[in-house]
Amino acid sequence: MSLYEIKVLNNKGEEVELSAYKGKVLLIVNTATGCGFTPQYEALENLYEKYNEKGFEILDFPCNQFFGQAPGSDEQIHEFCTLKYNTKFPRFKKIDVNGKNESPLYTYLKSQKKGRIPWNFTKFLVNRDGEVVVRFKPTDKPEDFEGEIEKLI
Repeated sequence: MSLYEIKVLNNKGEEVELSAYKGKVLLIVNTATGCGFTPQYEALENLYEKYNEKGFEILDFPCNQFFGQAPGSDEQIHEFCTLKYNTKFPRFKKIDVNGKNESPLYTYLKSQKKGRIPWNFTKFLVNRDGEVVVRFKPTDKPEDFEGEIEKLI
C-alpha cells in the first residue's frame, strides 16, 4: 500500500483521494483546538503561506482522542481555526489516530515511522514521492523544522 491509495474525508464529509496530493511535499498533522500546542497553528500557517506555491501542503486532521481537546463539530473546528489563526490549509474530518477506530491514514503513517501517536500535533513530513521521511513530536515547533521542508521543496 502507498499513501496515495488512501482515501480520507474532508471536513464536509466528502471523500478525498490522497493521490490528489501526488508530487507535493506534505506535512500531515493531528490537531486539536483546545490543546497546549494549539498555538502551533500560527507557525503552521506561516509555513503554508511561505511554501504552498512551491508545492507544499499541510493536511490537518483534528483528533479528539487526547482528553477531548478537539470538541465540537468539524464545522466548529474549521471556524475556530480560520477565525483565530487564519488558516488556509486543508482541514479534514475529525479522526482517531490510535486504537480500533484509527484512520487507515494513521495506520499507514505509523507503519512508516513506528510508534503510537502520543498526543496532538504529532507531525509527519512526506516527500514528493509519498515517502514519510521524518516524524516530529508534538513538542517540535514548526518553525524549528523549516529547514527539513526546504530540503524537500
